[in-house]
Amino acid sequence: MKKLQKTIILLFLVQICFGQNLNIINNEAIQFSLKQKKDTIDFILVDTKTDEKKPIFLFCQGSLPMPLFVKPEKEDMWMIGGGITNFDINEIKKNYHLIVISMPRTPVIVNEKHLNKSYCYIPNEKEPDEFDKEYVKADFLENYEYRAEKVLNFLRKQKWVDNSKLIVAGHSQGSKVATLIALNNKKVTHLGLFGANPFGRIDQLIRDERKSAENKEITWEKADKNMEETYQMYRDSYDKNTLKKNPDLLAWKSFSRPLLNDWLQIKIPTYLAYGTNDIASDLCDLVPLFYIQKAKDNLTYKRYLNLEHNFFEVNEDGTTNYEKEHWKEVMNEFIKWSKK
Repeated sequence: MKKLQKTIILLFLVQICFGQNLNIINNEAIQFSLKQKKDTIDFILVDTKTDEKKPIFLFCQGSLPMPLFVKPEKEDMWMIGGGITNFDINEIKKNYHLIVISMPRTPVIVNEKHLNKSYCYIPNEKEPDEFDKEYVKADFLENYEYRAEKVLNFLRKQKWVDNSKLIVAGHSQGSKVATLIALNNKKVTHLGLFGANPFGRIDQLIRDERKSAENKEITWEKADKNMEETYQMYRDSYDKNTLKKNPDLLAWKSFSRPLLNDWLQIKIPTYLAYGTNDIASDLCDLVPLFYIQKAKDNLTYKRYLNLEHNFFEVNEDGTTNYEKEHWKEVMNEFIKWSKK
């Protein structure tokens, strides 16, 4: 009995301290850290206070070990936030608590000198193409789902969270993470998929080779050779001995899981948005056919014409026009749909 009382008191004190000592970053977000046996899961609430009760909007970011915040040597700190700075954040915050989980084994805040040209975290600035070895080992689908579940379990117990609704959405690789969360977590009420590949990941390499040959950018002999090499790489990812020598293959193995079968098992409202000039999402055009075959009516899809993977417009020569972005429009449409 005394042990139970001590535990209750301890939990009460933790809650008090937690409420009074919020770790606010750059006057933009509150950082939380959940310590596990072999990992610490960091995530942010994109807000500076928790005085309003709202449902959670968990956004699952894409691939690569990007930090949530960048600290330049001379300029002010700024937020990447897994890509959420492309959204109309205030519009999201009207209805939801926006949550983003840090990439595994990646600091929340990184000095700019420890970023490569793609804003990926690199432990050694002299080796811009070498990611943290621990990140590489942790970069697989099931781990992202596990980390997200720990975060959602924590949030579910907070007084400022409205548990009547739970939005989970993801872009690119994040769409795979969001899918697995929605498949296994019955608390999720709405699923958002952006720039998703319904057949996994590695199939894109095969389709890319075919397109290059069809467009006469390479010969069919070259495409055939490249396809066979891709098949071999995928075989290697299923070989335990090869995986030990090359842990980079683990991501190819786990993220190449076809999503379509999972989507067809999910019963909650699902929203699929993609650009017509995005090779990763080419096969999304086929997805409604499978829903029709299964007599499922929980899919809403939005095809954005002449936009690429990150919803930028594409020029006539096929290059991306970074002056014309549409993420705010895309995400606001989703938010509007989620409130119906």
